[in-house]
Amino acid sequence: MKKLKHIALCAAMLATLGTAQAQKEQVVQDGIAVKPLSRVRVLVPEEQMNEAASQQYREMLSTAQQKGALVASSDPQVKRLRAVAQRIIPHTPRWNQAAKNWQWEVNLFNSAQVNAFCMPGGRIGFFTGIIDQLKLSDDEMAAIMGHEIAHALREHGRERTAKSGITSMVARGAGALGSAIFGIDPNITNTVTGLVGQGVVLKFSRDEEREADLVGLDIAARAGYDPRAGIVLWRKMAALNKGAPPEFLSTHPGGDTRIRDMENHMNVLLPLYARAKGTTVNKLPPYRANVALK
Repeated sequence: MKKLKHIALCAAMLATLGTAQAQKEQVVQDGIAVKPLSRVRVLVPEEQMNEAASQQYREMLSTAQQKGALVASSDPQVKRLRAVAQRIIPHTPRWNQAAKNWQWEVNLFNSAQVNAFCMPGGRIGFFTGIIDQLKLSDDEMAAIMGHEIAHALREHGRERTAKSGITSMVARGAGALGSAIFGIDPNITNTVTGLVGQGVVLKFSRDEEREADLVGLDIAARAGYDPRAGIVLWRKMAALNKGAPPEFLSTHPGGDTRIRDMENHMNVLLPLYARAKGTTVNKLPPYRANVALK
C-alpha cells in the first residue's frame, strides 16, 4: 500500500512537471508542432505496456473468434485494411523509432460500433460499423488508421496510464472488444484519479487528439493517401445520427476546431501527398467524397 502511494505521489509530481514542460516546449517536426513525449510515461515501462496490450489483443481475438465476430482474412474489407496499413507503417518510425520493432497486426471485428483503435506495439483493430456507416474510401480509412496509430506513436496510452498512478495493465478479455477506444483499456481511463486536476486531464485529451489528427494525416499523406480525407471524414461523423456524435467522438472535442486545424496544416500535408503521387499540389484534383455531404 505504501509503495502504491509512493508511486501515485511520483506520478502526481511528474505530471505537474510534464505539464510545465509541455507549456514551455514544443517540437516542430515536418511542420507539425507537438509536445515532447511526457516524462511521466517512464513510470510504466514500455515492455510492460506492450506485453499487456498484446495479452489484451490476444484475448480480444480469441473472444471474437468464439463469438463469430472476427472477420476472416479472406474478406475484402480485411484485405483493404491490411493494404492501407502496409503502406502507412513504413512511415511511422519518423515519429517514434520504436515502431521499427513493433509486431504490427491488423484485424476487423464484426460490430456495429463506429470505432477503431491501435494498441501500444502496433495492434490495430477496426469495427465494421465505422467502415459501413461512414462508407469509408481508402483515403478516409487511412485517415482513421493514421489517427489511431499516431496515438500509439505518441505514447498517449502509456502517458495516461502513468498519470493515473497505475503501474500495470490487466487484460479485460471480452469486455475490451465492446469498448476499446484508441487502444486504451476503459478500466484504465476510468480510473484517472485526483493526481492531476480534471482540467489538466481534459487539456491533455485535446492535445492528444490534435496530435493524433495531424501526425496521422502526416503518415497517411506520405503513404500516398489524400490528407483532405480527414476533413471530409469529420464532416461525415458530424452528419452521422443527425448530428449526435457516435461513441467514437463522445469524449472528444468538437469537429469544427479539428477541421480548422487540419485545414491550417494543408500547406504542409498536401505537398507530402503530391510528392507521394509524383505530382505537384497545383495539379492535384479536388477531393471527392464517396457520399453526398449535407
